[in-house]
Amino acid sequence: MDLFDRGKDGAGEGGGAPLAARMRPRTLDEFIGQEGILGPGKLLRRSIEADRISSVLLWGPPGTGKTTLAHVIALRTRSQFLSINAVLAGVKDIRAAIDSAREARARDGRRTILFVDEVHRFNKAQQDALLPHVENGTIILIGATTENPYFEVIKPLVSRSRIFRLEPLTHEHLETVARRALADPERGYGGRRIEIHDDALRHLVDVAQGDARSLLNAIELAVETTPPDARGVTVIDRGVAEESIQRRAILYDKDGDAHYDTISAFIKSLRGSDPDAALYWMAKMLHAGEDPRFIARRMVIFASEDVGLADPRAISVAVAAAHAVEYVGMPECQFNLSEACLYLATAPKSNSAMAYFDALKKIEETGIDEVPDPLKDASRDREGLGHGVGYKYPHAYREHWVAQQYLPDRLQGLRFYEPSDQGDEAAVAERVARLRAQQSEGLSLEREIEEAERRRRGWRGFLAEQEKIHGAARIRSQVRILDAARIRTHDAVLDLGSPPGLLAWGALDRAPLGRVVIACAEGAPLRALAPIVRDRALDRIVRIVRAGAGGLPFGGDSFDAAVGRSVFAPIGDRIRAAHEILRVLRPGGRLAVEEPVARLSDRLSDAIDARALRGLAVEVRAAEDDAFREGPPLVSFDDEALTAILRDVGFAEVETRRGSETYSVQVTREMIARWVEPSRGPLPSYADLVRDRLSPQAWRSFCEILERSLLGRRIERKRVVAIVAGLRA
Repeated sequence: MDLFDRGKDGAGEGGGAPLAARMRPRTLDEFIGQEGILGPGKLLRRSIEADRISSVLLWGPPGTGKTTLAHVIALRTRSQFLSINAVLAGVKDIRAAIDSAREARARDGRRTILFVDEVHRFNKAQQDALLPHVENGTIILIGATTENPYFEVIKPLVSRSRIFRLEPLTHEHLETVARRALADPERGYGGRRIEIHDDALRHLVDVAQGDARSLLNAIELAVETTPPDARGVTVIDRGVAEESIQRRAILYDKDGDAHYDTISAFIKSLRGSDPDAALYWMAKMLHAGEDPRFIARRMVIFASEDVGLADPRAISVAVAAAHAVEYVGMPECQFNLSEACLYLATAPKSNSAMAYFDALKKIEETGIDEVPDPLKDASRDREGLGHGVGYKYPHAYREHWVAQQYLPDRLQGLRFYEPSDQGDEAAVAERVARLRAQQSEGLSLEREIEEAERRRRGWRGFLAEQEKIHGAARIRSQVRILDAARIRTHDAVLDLGSPPGLLAWGALDRAPLGRVVIACAEGAPLRALAPIVRDRALDRIVRIVRAGAGGLPFGGDSFDAAVGRSVFAPIGDRIRAAHEILRVLRPGGRLAVEEPVARLSDRLSDAIDARALRGLAVEVRAAEDDAFREGPPLVSFDDEALTAILRDVGFAEVETRRGSETYSVQVTREMIARWVEPSRGPLPSYADLVRDRLSPQAWRSFCEILERSLLGRRIERKRVVAIVAGLRA
């Protein structure tokens, strides 16, 4: 089952082997292209040179060097090298390879590398058969595939392999391949007198489209079928080159990446209003045999999704083209498809029809609300239940319109449809904006004042209750954050998470005529307070609130303020988080967060008398310092770094103020257990941070001293926090 015979220099130089096989590189130095993964110092090259390769998946188009790279590894490794082709092999062949690998390990301790060409051709059961042996190290898998392994290879195999993507070779790479084949006297045509014109070589390279095998096959056909001239020289001119390679070979598999990539390029060209590119990609699909009905269906979808009301005639043109495809058929329907393609590409664009999915998402998130009584059918239950009572008939009013409520109470004021300013929809946008303004004016100021007073009463009572539970320090913390946010009466505020809802209550008190949305993982107790986004992941929060929540007219930027506690400290990618928050703030909107600065807070060892620690004091303190410097994001948080990040992503007037809180706790046995045992929740325990930085004996001694010194005592702890605030410019 050896793919490559180590007794030869390459894959079959003699015996009439094809030029592409004869010229296959034998070493990494002979390998052409793929500098991104095989350049000096790159991980894959170092692994091959050190003969320490791990399981890998080589992904790339044909002719880019996947099998060649396996050939190089086979010639270099001291491991047993086996190969199977997924097109021809079955589970029986896999078992034979595994048995051979076990024998090699038992006999002389040799590792086994199994190369599976076209691994994506294996079905799930065949791939599953490989998995346990890759996992336990019986084999090292090298898989080659032209398809995206994230879709075509089972996830467990992908997770246990490194994926290296091979790119199509550049023109310069292909020219080097061609000239090397013509000059090599041993494996190529260096022993023959061959003259190739520059324009012929350029044509061969261009048509090969990054595929070295295709290029070498064309050169071989040109050389072997062209007789020498009177001088004994084989001349390859442009005409010979064109005959040898015929025409461009289009890489297009209707079930593979090329299919999805090409239709994606077509749709994106239409969306980008580039008629030339759209025609090109459509021509490629039809030339490669794509079903014209598929292209027509996609244009019908595009007409509503991307053109929409900017040109309401687009849907008619696309549907007419789809009917023409059915009625006329190929090849004449190419005229109909071309007309529709050009119309859609040159039409003004609007994706406002996506508003439907915003409405659908709202229903999925919050459930279905009951129809307001005035909108219900009055023909059945008007007398008994009051259905339809209060409905105003628009045709009875001037302009056939009257301000009244159509959404449920909880959703009143929510906006799904945002008309664009493109084409015909610009006039629609003006009318919708005018009617919405008149609708808003119909809100009762008395109701707003009454609601504001109710909130204030609730806020005062809630504050008193929370101060009893959490102490005055927690209340002062919320006040500091809200002060930094500078919330005004009509502001829309996003609470990024502040259990148990203190920030939301305070924001409602300061913005009685505004709106507040709360983001938290468990929001049931707060549902009566404000709309809930049941999540703490900022990217998902941004998508949800921009789609619409809490009756706010969400658009590209929706909030006047965003507030929170421990928003940035627990996460690693703070740059992305800052970008996400920036996206939901209006220009001039403020961010204000309080973050714990654990590295400046006191250490657990500070609560223990230094004399009790004796010789452990220095070692424990060093371990704590190291943990708070290099530990997980929540522990190693740096407010100075956050300040720089906010400035970099676009916040202005960024300010940071540090403060500290001192509190006392009664040390119980359960509390000590939480300190010295691994955490069962998302936050690390003291043991998670420090234990592995001490010797086992030192850790046991420290735990004994901790319990002996602190159990039953009341100790003082200090917590350092930073208020970080910034303004969206």
